[in-house]
Amino acid sequence: MELILLRHGKAEDANPGGDAERVLVEKGHKQARKAARLLLKLDRRPHVVLTSPRVRTRETADTFCEAAEMPGPVIQSWLDCGMDPETALSELGAFSDFERVMIVGHEPDFSSLVEWLLGCSGSFVEVKKGSLIGIEVLPPSRKSVLCFAIPPKMIGKV
Repeated sequence: MELILLRHGKAEDANPGGDAERVLVEKGHKQARKAARLLLKLDRRPHVVLTSPRVRTRETADTFCEAAEMPGPVIQSWLDCGMDPETALSELGAFSDFERVMIVGHEPDFSSLVEWLLGCSGSFVEVKKGSLIGIEVLPPSRKSVLCFAIPPKMIGKV
């Protein structure tokens, strides 16, 4: 399975409803649209998009799916803040029929997942808002290969 990580786009700093209710600002929507255009250009559109239930990730996933001209995302509670890498890999097993799966989520969860999958734990990875990371996951050995890591500033330039 090719796993594509899209960290949610830039969101408002605070929301009266709390962290879970923070919405994307226009820059965040632009980041999601650029990510969709890039993956379309590279012929790497995901077959399914999974997202955290938080508003900013749902909006990122919705904007991505609309720009990529694909069905909307599937909300997954295990992608909420505090996601554990082992749980993520286990939950992704339910989507093993898909060749390319995108997850839309949060930091520091994505950094931990990338480090865990690549066997390089120790705070070497930081996933910026709007970044795309592609990893070929080869279960059950948990052996993985980094396919690409594109920061948001480069996404619109490719």
